[in-house]
Amino acid sequence: MRRPLLAAGLLLALGLAAAQAVQPDEVMKDPALEARARHISEGLRCLVCQNQSIDDSDAPLAKDLRLLVRERLREGDDDKQVVDYVVGRYGEFVLLRPVFAWHTLLLWLTPLLAVLLGGLGIWNLSRRRAPAGRNATLSPAEQAEVEALLRRKNG
Repeated sequence: MRRPLLAAGLLLALGLAAAQAVQPDEVMKDPALEARARHISEGLRCLVCQNQSIDDSDAPLAKDLRLLVRERLREGDDDKQVVDYVVGRYGEFVLLRPVFAWHTLLLWLTPLLAVLLGGLGIWNLSRRRAPAGRNATLSPAEQAEVEALLRRKNG
């Protein structure tokens, strides 16, 4: 009983540790601007960790990006302008959710194509296999051998 509780506590502590990547000295005094900064940061990839947002990462580059976002907001940029500025500086790879455009179409359609091709392959394999008993005719010699084996077994 104690082990599941201990495991749950450890997972909770790890989750809270990741959520605390933003340092107190980074937090903006205006709660509305801070909320906007957090919203923007959640959508930007840490270029060091690559699978975390800059809001969740402790990497120095993530901190620099968080500060950059807050600086742009202080200068009066709207959310789109801040994201566009960061993308212009670091490329679209910095976005955790890639844009849906012609140059990212393959990225978005690959999972769908994989599922469709897999389903088509399974359907094709299921059609190739003949059901048991179908086309299973024995020659007279094979039929005689089967009957002889059955007679020997039965007695």
